[in-house]
Amino acid sequence: MQKVLQTGLASGLSATSGIHSNKPNPMPDDHDNTRDLLPSSFIPQGVPKDKVLYKGKHHNVEASRICIGAWPWGDTATWHWDDSEMGPLKQAWQTCLRHGVNHIDTAQVYGSGESERICGQLVSGMNRNDFVMQTKWWVLPADSKNILHPQDAPLVKLKQTLERLQMESIDVYLVHGHIHHQSISTVAKSLAECVDQGLTKTVGVANYSEKDMLAMRDELAKYDVPLAVNQCEYSLLRRIPETSGLLSACKQNDIVFQSYSSLAQGRLSGKYDRWHEPPKEYRFSSYPMKEIEPTLEVLKRIAERHGTSVASVALNYNLCHGIVPVVGVRKPEQAEDNCRALGWRLSGEEIAELDKVSFEGKTTSLWQQG
Repeated sequence: MQKVLQTGLASGLSATSGIHSNKPNPMPDDHDNTRDLLPSSFIPQGVPKDKVLYKGKHHNVEASRICIGAWPWGDTATWHWDDSEMGPLKQAWQTCLRHGVNHIDTAQVYGSGESERICGQLVSGMNRNDFVMQTKWWVLPADSKNILHPQDAPLVKLKQTLERLQMESIDVYLVHGHIHHQSISTVAKSLAECVDQGLTKTVGVANYSEKDMLAMRDELAKYDVPLAVNQCEYSLLRRIPETSGLLSACKQNDIVFQSYSSLAQGRLSGKYDRWHEPPKEYRFSSYPMKEIEPTLEVLKRIAERHGTSVASVALNYNLCHGIVPVVGVRKPEQAEDNCRALGWRLSGEEIAELDKVSFEGKTTSLWQQG
């Protein structure tokens, strides 16, 4: 499955479209940069001081403001995972917990299921109320379970997930994308069944446009199940969820907006520059580093001003917009850098500085509508 995902990304599933344009498009001149900002009094904190609410039918879920992305765990096609990384990963998870970050995002396709198994190992022995587990239904029409079980594929696949996690239920279950051959109404019915069987507390979508997201919301409402979340790519290099109105629509409908590739697969972490480009497999917002040097310069200047990491500034930008950033972690140092986004916030002037060097980004009809 992981190789299918990487092949899809190479052929146009990422937000730089099939040709992977190397020129980022600027934000529209008429965009109101303040429209989706949270009040200046908002300061993101770790749990238990500060929590995000995901609405469910029988149970709500409260989770940390930052979500740990588990795509790299067990994935050899994109992230070149090696089992020797398990020790540092365990340390990184403990670092996150100390900083009040308790939410993990994985998917059935990540590492062809290996990511879910690793997630299960990390939380083994923990009090079930001390962490939040989120995964995604792999929607590829050619997947055998989607062929054999067209009506209840999300349910069938979730049961397999729970076996890998060694858990009785998860907290959040997402549709990984809108390319499923089943209708939205059929998918909604199966998601509702997952909730009513107690296999997940809440459900949501990823990479959905506003139109499809609201259609899923309406179909789920027939079973009294709220749509809890929409997860799409968002960062300083891709603000199209703002300009499209998707972010505002989420807020108006009490749907949590999560951002994946929150650091543009490391491009906004300070790790890379024009002489040290990210690996070619890192395809989200895959612009040459020379094109985003002005963005990095502002990030570094603000980071120095606050005595924090470049990554934490980029993540704080998302947090100030009421977005839950999903960010990958493999090492304890990365965990520390990311968690430093909590406990403070950018000033209005600093956000405006970053707005000037941010980009609208792109979308695709195939995968990233949102």
